[in-house]
Amino acid sequence: MAEAKKKAEEVEVKEAELVVEAAPAAADPEAVKTTAKAGKRSEKALKEAEEKAAKEERKAHANEEDGEEAAKPKQAAKPARSRLERQGKKFQGSAKLVDKTKVYGLEEAVELAKKTSPVKFDATVELHINLGVDPRQADQNIRDNLVLPAGSGKNVRIAVFDDAKVEGADISGVEAVTKVLEKGELNFDILIATPAQMPKLGKFARTLGPRGLMPNPKSGTVTTDVDKAVAEAKAGRVEYRVDSTGIVHLGIGKASFESAQLLENLQAVLASIKANKPGSVKGSYIKTVHLATTMGPSIPVDVAAIG
Repeated sequence: MAEAKKKAEEVEVKEAELVVEAAPAAADPEAVKTTAKAGKRSEKALKEAEEKAAKEERKAHANEEDGEEAAKPKQAAKPARSRLERQGKKFQGSAKLVDKTKVYGLEEAVELAKKTSPVKFDATVELHINLGVDPRQADQNIRDNLVLPAGSGKNVRIAVFDDAKVEGADISGVEAVTKVLEKGELNFDILIATPAQMPKLGKFARTLGPRGLMPNPKSGTVTTDVDKAVAEAKAGRVEYRVDSTGIVHLGIGKASFESAQLLENLQAVLASIKANKPGSVKGSYIKTVHLATTMGPSIPVDVAAIG
């Protein structure tokens, strides 16, 4: 009896072992995976290991793709277009009239400027002079004003900050100008004031200063002879000042002007600039001179022809 009972128990143990061995094959491997509470076999550690393996696989795949891209022959880059080629057709047509290998005399440059205006409106003829000065030095900060003999061609709006009514001014009177300034409506191009009234404009300095409208004795807009200042402004008085790079930019008329008128204005400006040459400047004072119209090509002018 005991031996039979022992054999029955052995049979039951073997059957149990067979069931255990067959279970992992039939079930989901993830379902029977055993995990520890902590350590390398913990659920968190196993998840991090899987993510790391996936990341390494993606990295290896990316390196393979980069290697394939590098093996491909590179296409030749298209050469960049020149500045002239990026301009409009009208500008290109005007630029063809200017020979960049030569410099022009004053009369020839003026004639060419009138021909090379590519716009439909009456363009301004601009003068650009590169001076051999250092604007950081007080005596070399070139600044002056003059009346162009043939006028500027601009319709200038003038405001006069004075008690007396001035003929020719668009806005006149301290009270009238103050109301305009308080509203922020700067509907004028030049503001003229007398020395006695200047302190009243102090509170508007932040409005007028950045726009270049603050009256200044050097520009002729602070004066006791207001009638004369208004007449000169209407006649074509212009102000020029060297910029931080030592260049003077100034409009000398309109493309619709006669060549003789433009030449007269050009010579007047050049004479004024030469008269303002500082004594401390050594070497060449006028380096280069160029003429151009609004949105038109630049025309080099012969400095030797200026004298």
